[in-house]
Amino acid sequence: MRTVLCCFAMVLLSGPVPAQFDDLTRPRDGRSARSSSNNADLSSNDDSLRPIPGETITLADLKGPGAVTHIWLTVAANEYGWPRLLRLRVYYDGSATPSVDAPVGDFFAAGHGYERSVNSLVVVNGSSGRSRNSYWEMPFRKSCRITLTNEGRRRMSNVYYHVDWEKRPVLPAGVLYFHAWYKQEIPATMGKPYTVLALKGRGHYVGTVFSVIQNQPGWFGEGDDYIYIDGEKAASIQGTGTEDYFNDAWSLRVSEGPYWGVPVAEGTGLGSRMTAYRWHLRDPIVFHTSLRFDFEHAGWTYNANGTVRSAFEERADLFSSVAFWYQQGIAAGLPEAPYGIARLPHGNARQIEAEALMPEVKAGGGKAEVKKEVFWSRDILFFKAEGAGSRLDIPLEVAAGGKYELVAQVAHAPDYGDYRVLLDGKPVTPGIEFENEPGANMGGEAAIRAWHTELYVAEDHFLGWHDLTAGRHTLSFICGGKDARSSGFNLGLDTLILARVASPEKTAPPAVPSAVPELIAALESPDPILRGLAAVRLRDSGKAALAALPALQRALRDPEVAVRMRAADAIGAQGPAALPALDALIEAAKAPGEHVHVQRSTAIALGRLGRAASPAIPVLEQLARIPRVGPAAATAIRQIQNQP
Repeated sequence: MRTVLCCFAMVLLSGPVPAQFDDLTRPRDGRSARSSSNNADLSSNDDSLRPIPGETITLADLKGPGAVTHIWLTVAANEYGWPRLLRLRVYYDGSATPSVDAPVGDFFAAGHGYERSVNSLVVVNGSSGRSRNSYWEMPFRKSCRITLTNEGRRRMSNVYYHVDWEKRPVLPAGVLYFHAWYKQEIPATMGKPYTVLALKGRGHYVGTVFSVIQNQPGWFGEGDDYIYIDGEKAASIQGTGTEDYFNDAWSLRVSEGPYWGVPVAEGTGLGSRMTAYRWHLRDPIVFHTSLRFDFEHAGWTYNANGTVRSAFEERADLFSSVAFWYQQGIAAGLPEAPYGIARLPHGNARQIEAEALMPEVKAGGGKAEVKKEVFWSRDILFFKAEGAGSRLDIPLEVAAGGKYELVAQVAHAPDYGDYRVLLDGKPVTPGIEFENEPGANMGGEAAIRAWHTELYVAEDHFLGWHDLTAGRHTLSFICGGKDARSSGFNLGLDTLILARVASPEKTAPPAVPSAVPELIAALESPDPILRGLAAVRLRDSGKAALAALPALQRALRDPEVAVRMRAADAIGAQGPAALPALDALIEAAKAPGEHVHVQRSTAIALGRLGRAASPAIPVLEQLARIPRVGPAAATAIRQIQNQP
């Protein structure tokens, strides 16, 4: 038993963290601290931030020397692929170059914009992948700034975070800095290997998150790994296959473990996705001057009838990855990741809200209805099914013919059933059993097993790549039964995702002016993202933005929720000087059917006007009765009444 406990302790404590088990019995010189999204108003439980499209929020701005020891993050958002669109950056010691630059999902070991559970030593994702934890130690000498940028086209409903860190009196002279860097080739470049990382410096490589979308049926994973150290011509570390690098064998299957795991493995069919992680915690790869890490992209290919064409043929699959390493100083010269939707597989996804299709939905053996606000701004099309054989038919309009990827974002719950999916009466996957790698092949039918211990909205279910003609198609969900633990046969659909299969186009962040006159003009832009970012910039411009007060009042009536939110924030940032906007804020607070996030921003702005805003108290009292706005409205009332 003693041997088992000792081994268990070694597993728990292994990793880049310098403290060993016996260190926990000794006094430490550091001081523990946390930067979090906790609301400064202790009467409020609204402890989240809501970055609008293009906006960057700061999670931590720390003064060293010290080390980040833990990051916890959870997000509620309703944009497809948002974990790929929310970008994490970490800057050390005042550098303008980030040392960590990666999408949130991929940094936390789940690719493709999916949310998936992970249980490893340095990354742990719980709550069906929604609770993300990083235990990578991130030392810094002077400062550490951690940011998130929403590079999507919808605002984030909620971003909650903790950044735990330790202020230390001194760092060792040769301390190495943590780095993580995202890379993609969509598709992989034919004729050359896929390079996960190429850099100069001294340090050690500690991990890889690797994601693939199969551009053709078969098995991508015969490509070997080659790691070149300190400029060598022949790689001193050579592998025997992609799954072998990830410590698995005979393909990849969904699994988890302290040093390696596979959060996503959808099979070997066309468009199937895979994500695997590998942490080099006990076997770091040491380099003194440089390191290059390549993967071949070759594997099994098949003829149309399912017979083998080649056991080792170059393939143009869609590759993306995050490399993790420690090095002396701050890495320079690394290629910047694509912006926003260019990181999604096809960059053109059309997000169809399932509940909007309700008037044309046909239900057999049950009843369809719309359920509102099922989970933090998500509405669903709910099918109360009677049992096996119950059927839900949903129309799918295609504007132009072509090859499309189809994904269903499905709710899971304790009373939900099992469903198979048909497109125009045919299974959404062709049903070919390939001759090789059966462990990676999940079979010929896309099955949705929707039972879960709690309501979870919404998991991505890949429904294949299809050649579709222009016009109307029908997507059918047919109940095949239920899990023995389920109390019902129901189904909940959040959205359908239709994306034309293509290489994503290059995108760039909006060019936001800095001068107030140009920002005022930008508030009238036809681009809602630019209008919102102009309001953000005015909010952060100090007293110089007072000249924009009339334009900001007009922006309180903007058709976009995000613009109205940030316009109210920008007015409130002026404090009592913004009193001329009192009537406009009161009218905004009275707007029928207004979103609670706008109501909250409006209430906060009214409170910041001070005692002269007392005419707003009646409308604030009305807002105080709304649960998600009440604390902000109550605080605003106190601010107005108590100001000297």
